[in-house]
Amino acid sequence: MSQQEQHDLVFSVNPGGALCGDIRVPGDKSISHRAIMLGSLADGLTTVEGFLEGEDSLATLQAFRDMGVDIQRPAPGKVVIQGAGIDGLKAPAAPLYLGNSGTSMRLLAGLLAGQRFASVLTGDSSLSKRPMRRVTEPLKTMGANITLREGGFCPIEIRPSALPPSEYVMPVASAQVNSCLILASLNVEGETRLLEPAPCRDHTERMLRGFGYPVLSSGNEVRIRGGGRLHACHIDVPADISSAAFFLVGASICPGADIVLRHVGINPTRIGVLNILKLMGANIDTLREYEAGGEPVADLRVRYAPLKGVRIPEDQVPLAIDEFPALFIAAACAEGTTVLSGAEELRVKESDRIQTMADGLAVLGVKHAVTPDGIVIEGQRALGGGVINSHGDHRIAMSFTMAALRATAPITILDCNNVATSFPGFADLARQCGLGLSVAHAS
Repeated sequence: MSQQEQHDLVFSVNPGGALCGDIRVPGDKSISHRAIMLGSLADGLTTVEGFLEGEDSLATLQAFRDMGVDIQRPAPGKVVIQGAGIDGLKAPAAPLYLGNSGTSMRLLAGLLAGQRFASVLTGDSSLSKRPMRRVTEPLKTMGANITLREGGFCPIEIRPSALPPSEYVMPVASAQVNSCLILASLNVEGETRLLEPAPCRDHTERMLRGFGYPVLSSGNEVRIRGGGRLHACHIDVPADISSAAFFLVGASICPGADIVLRHVGINPTRIGVLNILKLMGANIDTLREYEAGGEPVADLRVRYAPLKGVRIPEDQVPLAIDEFPALFIAAACAEGTTVLSGAEELRVKESDRIQTMADGLAVLGVKHAVTPDGIVIEGQRALGGGVINSHGDHRIAMSFTMAALRATAPITILDCNNVATSFPGFADLARQCGLGLSVAHAS
């Protein structure tokens, strides 16, 4: 397949349809990334079950192979990592290519900042347009020797430097920035103290503890001392709540829907989408809760329920930051007005998700008003149809796929190739559950 064809995938979705079934969505992308990173730094053999076989996670895996780590994939979803140790990575022979994965780039920038070798991080045309100063600037305050190309974009060039103990007050609650700095702290001679404006995803802290590395967390403060060792372990990756979110929203807006989602990660720093949907009146039941690999998981059943518009609590925004494209669709189908504020982070994702979603909602005839840090959406009984440009953002594409459940005309979504980066098999699973979705190359 040519590069042009790869970027011309089109989703065509018939209006209406159903959403029923008993499914398990792919493994959590955030945890899959971190499993490769920390397993590569550990002493001994780490095994990973439920690994997300998506392009983003595989980009991280390949980067560590390029740094000399022995990583095997003996079966689908299973990875075996012969850890190189905290100081065992080798200088890559060429720039590390990370495709479209912003998580890979931002976390690796921190992990490599204190290494004894130079490295360059690069990506595809989409990733090359995403801002990187949000991680490079705090890394510089920690003493990193790191540069970007003009405008604050990758490639990121990192040169060896000693990182002294430091304290950093994060201006925004961002799991990627937080994790970047925690990974940099592993190479600090002394203690690093991070202060967050609000709690954000804590997968890195949890997984470090699973590898036997002490991390102290209290409220919005994280403290970590460099120079320790990680010890190999087994990781069972939960199903990704960010991927489950599309089906949670789809079932909530589709009359007659009834779907069970198995083994979903319900980390308290990730359940904003559940909290917000329930606040809107969604019918979501927890069938069982248990723990897998240090992460809380559950089976979730969701059935249709009339939703109502709400003012989204700002303390839930960091807990649902990746799920807002899907939540915008829920808001468009709710009775009344939904107001989101405090979500500036959405403007620096794979696309400016506030504006890109607003443009798509306009195509479907949804009344809305964009604000600098959010959006106001007027819900309505039915959505229109039309052509949506996802701008290569996988979450935009999947969100508007679910919008077709309440549409009165077909929805065509352009530039859908990157859906495979986070949710391989999405189209097949959506069809299995009852959506009239077809995938083709643009003519």
